[in-house]
Amino acid sequence: MRHSLVAIAFILLVGCSPTKFVPEGSYMLSRVEVKSHDKAFNPEGLEAYVRQRGNSRWFSSLKIPLGLYSLAGRDTTRWINRTLRRAGEAPILYDEEQAQRSKDDLERAMQNRGYLNAKAQLRTEVKGKSIRAIYDLYPGTSYQIGRFDYEIEDTALARIILAERKTLSGQRYSVDALESERKRIVSLLNNNGYYRFHKDFITFVADTIANPQSQQVDLVMHVEGDSHPRYLIGKVNYLGGNEELILLRPKALESNTAISQGSWYNASDLQKTYNNFARLQAVRYTSIRFRESRTPEAGVPGLLDCDVSVSTNKPSSISFQPEGTNTAGNLGAAASLTYENRNLFKGSELLSIQLRAAFEAITGLEGYQNEDYEEYGLEAKLTFPRFLGPLSKEFRRRSTATTEFTLSYNQQDRPEFHRRLFQAAWRYRWAVPSRRASFRFDLLDMNYVFMPWISQTFKEDYLDNSTSRNAILRYNYEDLFIMKTGFGLSYSKANHSFRANVETAGNLLGGISAMVKSKRNDNGQRTLFNIAYAQYAKLDFDYVHVASFDAHNALAVHAGFGIAVPYGNSKILPFEKRYFSGGANSVRGWAVRSLGPGKFKGTDGRIDFINQTGDLKLDLSAEYRTWLFWKINGAVFVDAGNIWTLRNYDDQPGGQFQFHSFLRQIAASYGLGLRLNFDYFILRFDAAMKAHDPSGADSRERLPLLHPRLSRDFAFHFAVGLPF
Repeated sequence: MRHSLVAIAFILLVGCSPTKFVPEGSYMLSRVEVKSHDKAFNPEGLEAYVRQRGNSRWFSSLKIPLGLYSLAGRDTTRWINRTLRRAGEAPILYDEEQAQRSKDDLERAMQNRGYLNAKAQLRTEVKGKSIRAIYDLYPGTSYQIGRFDYEIEDTALARIILAERKTLSGQRYSVDALESERKRIVSLLNNNGYYRFHKDFITFVADTIANPQSQQVDLVMHVEGDSHPRYLIGKVNYLGGNEELILLRPKALESNTAISQGSWYNASDLQKTYNNFARLQAVRYTSIRFRESRTPEAGVPGLLDCDVSVSTNKPSSISFQPEGTNTAGNLGAAASLTYENRNLFKGSELLSIQLRAAFEAITGLEGYQNEDYEEYGLEAKLTFPRFLGPLSKEFRRRSTATTEFTLSYNQQDRPEFHRRLFQAAWRYRWAVPSRRASFRFDLLDMNYVFMPWISQTFKEDYLDNSTSRNAILRYNYEDLFIMKTGFGLSYSKANHSFRANVETAGNLLGGISAMVKSKRNDNGQRTLFNIAYAQYAKLDFDYVHVASFDAHNALAVHAGFGIAVPYGNSKILPFEKRYFSGGANSVRGWAVRSLGPGKFKGTDGRIDFINQTGDLKLDLSAEYRTWLFWKINGAVFVDAGNIWTLRNYDDQPGGQFQFHSFLRQIAASYGLGLRLNFDYFILRFDAAMKAHDPSGADSRERLPLLHPRLSRDFAFHFAVGLPF
């Protein structure tokens, strides 16, 4: 019955004719196509020149918004009709004038790309009251740039331009190539004192007659004006309310100002100054203006005084953030209180102190006196908007790095154990906006894990019982010291992004302990103050590519890989450094931490999540994203991946990575998703089903795609933000 209702609703949406809203003599634009009749010519991007498109399609094929509109009657006084019209999309009527303009625009676009003899033709196919518009492209042969010369009236400009001369000869002729060269010359001159020089002074003369058979264009770049004024920087003044300037000490203002007295005016220094002040937490906004204090004359450059106006934020603030928690059905609450001082030493240093407390009522535990979980945390972070280190003053001035120091303490009291975590870190962050890259360098990151108390019941059941799976457990419930160094980078451009991170721990301590011949504990590990230290190397990277088909439809693919190798003083990775699989940002057919490693099948033990961790992780995902209506988007996705161990642990049978079998152990799932897109944040709902389960006991369990069972194979996830 339920499936019948769904089928009937779908037929109504698709089958209800939208042409009833099309006036007589008009046609509904059903589809628009742009076709190239030259296999060597790529028409990508030319669709943007078509002024009219067909109605929106879900997943590039289903006109559901149009179908919703079609269900509405003509009586707009009825609530249901108005609602359907708002939720749907009216049929788009074909406009002959717009279509002809689109054809002309496509011709010009091809000509601007260097296909000077390009032609476009428009043809239509009518079916009932619907019309299909097809734009046929005939680009012809592309032209190349032949001879490229300069004509520069100002001899001073000529010396600068010709010293940085870049020939365009041999490149394909296009408007983009000419515009790029024009921008380069303008930038070059703006960075060499020519404050008033702009692109309108540069023109190009193209000649196709000199070599009519060669498919070449001879170009002359003409720079108009025989005496362009050049400027030096005069005084640099800082303006603002008295209290605002007092908040920032003079040295902080000067160190963030790339504009310096006595130097040539430089547009790049101006932009860098804006960028520097934008990084300062204490600054609300910055305005920089230039005043001509000396008029340029023959042989004498002009002077520009620079006024830097700075407006500051309130120096400090306090915020409170409550939250509710639900961990495997155990309800709880948490709250954090944060104090921020954005100008601690009057140099826009940011001090952040956060207090956090959490409580959770744990149910289902037997043999333990207390069934509550309590957590208390204190974190202090001090960030300097500059590079602190033993490097030259000039490097620190040119660097855009921030320096961060962190101290934190975390106390966890569970019925099974009490745990304390102390952390201290010293790291740098910086970005290169021109290359769309950002970096992080963890110079030193120290963690001390202290276990002051472990329940006797927990010890007997898991740590001291030789029949239980306890190798990984025992290691992760001992005192441990981790001292690591790491480096991370992220890069994003247009439709793809890349992130990578590498870290190593214990090497310095290993060298020191070997020199001083420090003692070993009962497990053969060297110790520092009688505490074993971890030693490992870890590498992670993620890649995301988004292919947009139109304004409403896109395909996003994601690949993630991570590997961590314990060595030297460690045979097992610390729990915090191990990988897990499943969840809202992994293989979504599984709950978080419930997949793997390999074909290992976890039990219902209350702490079995410890064993469902590994040393190697692979994530692969493809997600088709589409706009539905209002702020609601939809998605269809396929996920694959798993985790593995590098060693064969008795506690994780079937979990070790083997080249001959790992492909058969890749889990897969599929599903549907809804996203509420409010621009500044996204609420995500994903429903997924298992497709291939490597832990299945038989063929039916291993291939739920063919033998689905909702109670066994379904997983639902709620999250904030996109999965990748």
